[in-house]
Amino acid sequence: MDLIMGKFADAEIGEMSETDLDTFEQLGEMPDPDLYNWIANNADVPPQYDTALLKRLRAFHHGKGV
Repeated sequence: MDLIMGKFADAEIGEMSETDLDTFEQLGEMPDPDLYNWIANNADVPPQYDTALLKRLRAFHHGKGV
């Protein structure tokens, strides 16, 4: 997950608000398999993690930011 999260952070850190940074940190604490499945759209995201930042992260890794 470091590679996935790191690429996103490198590209987006300058645009992140304090809330985004907090959310990013919370996502980084999730178990890797859960987070990967959420990003890959392989699993439903629990409502408390279905944030705008996760949507940006997902879009980034699905070719809209790479």
